[in-house]
Amino acid sequence: MKIGLDVSGGDFAPDSNIKGAIEAQKLLEDSQRIVLFGDEISTRKAIEEAGSDPSKFDFVHAPECITMHEHPTKAITQKPNSSITRGFEMLKTGEIDSFSSAGNTGAMLVGAMFSVKTIPGVLRPAIVANVPKLKEGFGLLLDVGANADCKPEMLNQFAILGSIYAEHVYGISSPKVGLLNIGEEEEKGNNLTVSTYPLLKENSKINFIGNAEGRDLFSDHADVFICDGYTGNVVLKLAESFYVATLKKGFKDDFFDRFNYERYGGTPILGVNAPVIIGHGISNPKAIKNMVLLSRDMISSNFIEKIRSAFN
Repeated sequence: MKIGLDVSGGDFAPDSNIKGAIEAQKLLEDSQRIVLFGDEISTRKAIEEAGSDPSKFDFVHAPECITMHEHPTKAITQKPNSSITRGFEMLKTGEIDSFSSAGNTGAMLVGAMFSVKTIPGVLRPAIVANVPKLKEGFGLLLDVGANADCKPEMLNQFAILGSIYAEHVYGISSPKVGLLNIGEEEEKGNNLTVSTYPLLKENSKINFIGNAEGRDLFSDHADVFICDGYTGNVVLKLAESFYVATLKKGFKDDFFDRFNYERYGGTPILGVNAPVIIGHGISNPKAIKNMVLLSRDMISSNFIEKIRSAFN
């Protein structure tokens, strides 16, 4: 197993990325190798200075870096030696089994779409995020930003993608799927949700339980919440602000602690032909470690094949 990690991407790169990789490596089996994409000489030196053994890692020299403010498509084509570009090249050829980065989100989306491409039958990939539940555990929310404008058929597919992810990566049996809406009645909502409801209702591949309101998001009402990327991104950013607010107020609580992005590592792009995970730009070592471990779990679960089978 080869787990690709961008060393150069993120606000605190490369230090946080290298430290996170070192911590993740301690939890991997000998057959599970982390492949580090970045400046090889400085990365090897940093690993040694941290008291770890560089021989426990694989390296791909990628001296260029795509910054957060660069145009994604232009950057990938104009920087062939960047960590993100090299990562997707090797993911496409099967030299690595997954690729993750806390760098430019747009470049990760573009790279995934144009290198490993979408799984046949999938209209558009979606980004999925974890949403804590009040009692314990968490639910999943998608899409949270890949597709600002959606068609009903896309939301119907998001439900399938989210269900497969919940079941095979997180072990949730027959996950309940809810359509995020402004009311629980079937006829409520805008044109998108009203048109999507009957598609979900007739979808035999999911366990659809009806509409879910905003107040249901942190409850056991559903395990997978479906919405367009515009709505999902607004909800996600609001949820993330809860954790920041509790820190500023000095309030300590397990529920609010589970809003901490560090626990989940990153947000996968569902619907492409390989595990691709986007990390938060401010990822610290703990977040990077968990992003690597999530990559491992996605590979081990044979998740991509499960999606191919569902859309075949």
